[in-house]
Amino acid sequence: MFNNSLIIAGAIALISILVVEIVRDIYHFLAHVWQPLYRLHGWHHRIFKPDLSVKSEEIYRQANWYNDLPESLVMLFFGVIFAQLIIINGLITDNYQWLVWTGCIYTITYSLGAITRGLGIPYADAITDVTHRQGEFQSLPGNLFVNRTYHWRHHFDDQDAYFCGTLTLVDRIMGTALSLKGKKIAVTGASGTLGEALMTQLHQKGAKVTALTSKPQELSIMIENQTIPVNTVTWAVDKEEELKELFQKIDILIINHGINVHGDKSPSAIATSYQVNAFSGIKMMELFLETVQTNRQKATKEIWVNTSEAEVNPAFSPLYELSKRTMGDIVTLRRTNAPCVIRKLILGPFKSNLNPIGVMSAPWVAKQIVSLAQRDFRDIIVTINPITYIFFPIKEFTQTIYFKLFTK
Repeated sequence: MFNNSLIIAGAIALISILVVEIVRDIYHFLAHVWQPLYRLHGWHHRIFKPDLSVKSEEIYRQANWYNDLPESLVMLFFGVIFAQLIIINGLITDNYQWLVWTGCIYTITYSLGAITRGLGIPYADAITDVTHRQGEFQSLPGNLFVNRTYHWRHHFDDQDAYFCGTLTLVDRIMGTALSLKGKKIAVTGASGTLGEALMTQLHQKGAKVTALTSKPQELSIMIENQTIPVNTVTWAVDKEEELKELFQKIDILIINHGINVHGDKSPSAIATSYQVNAFSGIKMMELFLETVQTNRQKATKEIWVNTSEAEVNPAFSPLYELSKRTMGDIVTLRRTNAPCVIRKLILGPFKSNLNPIGVMSAPWVAKQIVSLAQRDFRDIIVTINPITYIFFPIKEFTQTIYFKLFTK
């Protein structure tokens, strides 16, 4: 009985922290859509330069009074309401009732931080304002937790996204954990079924798309019966170096090209499968990673790689499976120290020229990919096979640990 009561009380304490964090993120979102709140929140966006240094100490102090302190008081208000509801409904025993106030105590630390910063107390900002510290980014944008790199994007990438303060939960639910608005995105395999569908979805999200294709023709997409031309760049396998200058200007590279020789196992089929499905993509990936140098590039540049669920399941085409697994393994290895986010697209069989008997439609698959990317899934699984949702995360986790242990 003692253990059960303590477990329940501990769970309520954690939930109380989660509640006030959700309140903070909702408050932040509302401050961007409701003018009366933005009059207060706008002070916060007047403070920082792109290197996160402050434009004015006076404005910084005022922003804490007008934005940070009111925000924390709203958190505290809802924290008290949550605590009272738990107590009134008898959901916690008297011995552990104090734990229901954990969220309020947690929030008070934010209030005190805002007050000390507002008063201009020395070093208060360095101690309490961790997501606005200056300096080179040492990590990728946080996935579950907000860090400096993640929050920087709210100020200097898209103020209509990245609203979360500590946990990324609300952004992931709302689809604001990755903004595609204005992003320059290059898609390989653009003349293929999925490539065209991806470009359509990305265009609808406000991205500026460049089609990379091996076919000497200008590509276009169709939206609401209107033909929209797409900036098209022709390239060839083994000529990836020619794309280096283009990659300097690209925010997101989607490596989507591939080939399926089906049952062929001749020496030329082996060479072609590995060249197209693995080595070409690896060269592209490394060329793109060389362009990631500045804080802005570390925060906004990404690579998405279509490795297929052939990484963990049979595709009834051995060379396709072998070459795609090679690409997938290299991506996993490279992610352990990559300077920017690399996402994997783990896709089941969709209908295309490579797979005319696919069971999913390419437009539907593309829509799911973009939706999950906006929710910051680093491994984007879209398939009808439930086994993939179980086996792939296990494979990826164990392989990542192995690579980290035995590589430098």
